[in-house]
Amino acid sequence: MHRIGVFVCHCGTNIAATVDVKKVAEVLSYERCVVISKEYQYMCSESGQKLIKEAILDYQLTGIVVCSCSPRMHEATFRKSAASVGLNPYMVEIANIREQCSWIHKNTEVATEKAIILGRAAIAKVLLNTPLTAGESPVVKRALVIGGGIAGIQTALDIAEAGFKVDIVERNSTIGGKMAQIDKTFPTLDCAACILTPKMVDCAQNENIKIYSYSEIDSVSGFVGNFSVRIKKKARYVDETKCTGCGLCTEKCPTKNIPNDFNLKMDTRRAVYIPFAQAVPKVAVIDAEHCNILKNGKCGLCAKICSAGAIDYTQKERYVEEKYGAIVVATGFNPISVDKYGEYAYSQSKDVITSLEFERLTNAAGPTGGTLLRPSDGKHPHTVVFVQCVGSRCTEERGKSYCSKICCMYTAKHAMLIREKYPDTEVYVFYIDVRTPGKNFDEFYRRAVEEYGVHYIKGAVGKVSPRADGTLDVQASDLIMNEQLHISADLVVLAAAIEPDKSARGLATMLTASMDTNDFFTEAHPKLRPVESPTAGVFLSGTCQGPKDIPETVSQASACAAKVIGLLAKDKLKCNPCVAHSDEMLCNGCSNCANVCPYGAVTYIEKEFKMPDRTTALRRVASVNAAVCQGCGACTVACHSGAMDLLGFSNKQIIAEVDAICK
Repeated sequence: MHRIGVFVCHCGTNIAATVDVKKVAEVLSYERCVVISKEYQYMCSESGQKLIKEAILDYQLTGIVVCSCSPRMHEATFRKSAASVGLNPYMVEIANIREQCSWIHKNTEVATEKAIILGRAAIAKVLLNTPLTAGESPVVKRALVIGGGIAGIQTALDIAEAGFKVDIVERNSTIGGKMAQIDKTFPTLDCAACILTPKMVDCAQNENIKIYSYSEIDSVSGFVGNFSVRIKKKARYVDETKCTGCGLCTEKCPTKNIPNDFNLKMDTRRAVYIPFAQAVPKVAVIDAEHCNILKNGKCGLCAKICSAGAIDYTQKERYVEEKYGAIVVATGFNPISVDKYGEYAYSQSKDVITSLEFERLTNAAGPTGGTLLRPSDGKHPHTVVFVQCVGSRCTEERGKSYCSKICCMYTAKHAMLIREKYPDTEVYVFYIDVRTPGKNFDEFYRRAVEEYGVHYIKGAVGKVSPRADGTLDVQASDLIMNEQLHISADLVVLAAAIEPDKSARGLATMLTASMDTNDFFTEAHPKLRPVESPTAGVFLSGTCQGPKDIPETVSQASACAAKVIGLLAKDKLKCNPCVAHSDEMLCNGCSNCANVCPYGAVTYIEKEFKMPDRTTALRRVASVNAAVCQGCGACTVACHSGAMDLLGFSNKQIIAEVDAICK
């Protein structure tokens, strides 16, 4: 005999402001098998949980329904409470009357009626629930960090310091990411390389960290605690174990004038190259697209002069299979392409550049040796105009709807650096508004205005036009003075919006991780679980989750590492018992379920069955690996014979919920 308890939460005014909670509790008390129905201000509080525990014991409840917020918030809380007094935790159902009801309705009568319906559906389901027992799976004591920028580096170092093995997979030939291309950092104006390079070296020297540079993730399978990852190591045609990084091959290679990607194609490199002086690992790479011997079999000079014998023209891409307990995504960002903004003349004039290109021009290791020169003629610019929010905070057709967060601050930094090093240069900044929310950020911006004399103008740049004399005519509006301006500029710098790396979308598919409409990875909860993805065992670090500056990125990286350490410290994890299972008597071996399973949990076996005439026959039937299955339910939908079902969410339970809603 079922004995069901219903508990309706006010959630302060989150629910009670729109839903008549007392009426919901009263109406649900008349439902079949409900022996107690109560409402309380905060069910998730200690006193609220105590109320539930006492009711389970006093009324000998066989199942409970909690009408409250999303199960993502407090399902685990209520399950633990039930388990503590002997009720199977999977005999607890949550009716989400906050997110699915009170928060989306303004009419109390409508919201109350819907809350009652959701409660009825949960009662109908719990009547068909059966006690489930969670299994256990071992944890592989190794972490994978995808991306070797400052976020990936900091995460890896923190995990390694805790004593766990970490692998960094970096698509480029060196770790360092975007921070390696930056000259100074705000708000302290310290050298980016001076604070990044020691961490890169620490990664290379840490015995718990292995760097897979010039590599990509090919495939991911498995589940939290036991991921199987296939890593593709691209052919660099240089043996990493032999190369000493002497750079002799990069100096002698006869193939020159190849656009240098690290310097954003503002200078050139050779077919054999090391991206920058502090590269880790400091190993040369041969560009197969431009190398003569790889294209036509002629040359081979680099192999002749390499005393270490590291050059290997026969090298092929190869694959490495590894097991991991946790995966960290740290794929970073890229500035958006500004080619489509024709009004700024980026594709018409070399003297219209992006902020990242400006970083390289002012970097001592950049194409001009750190001297600010106009790209068109190599002369010193006397008037520089910065344009804010290029592609940020606009319509989808024009760019990105979000604020890129870092542009206001790095523009202030650039303006200060120019005025400090070149006092004869006038600097103008056109902005929508200035956003400086970080520690010491507003003081930094005010220094640019008050101490360095940077001209901040609230207004928009309408057009940039190249002139015959080599200067740029910047047409803009000053909203404060209510006038139109024409500034003759030598250099225009565009603060381009940032977006997730292009590899993020494909990686999210491999990891079955969620993304938002802008291709940033979605966190499990924006406030309570900001570094975890909804996919168990997958964690988020840095700007793959949203725009961030360096201090915020490093903070999130360390928080991410703490979560990974907490996972790897466990020897075993409890598995979700709500997994698929196959009724072998109904299974016809069609393979539909195996074809749609994103986790590879369904395989087929040959099993012996007794026939009606007492003979035996082999039949092909589906078999589910409960440790791998994540309970997504895709197989139950694809199964034509109805053999596949999901524990805890069976077809009968779902139909019972629908019937309760429709009655």
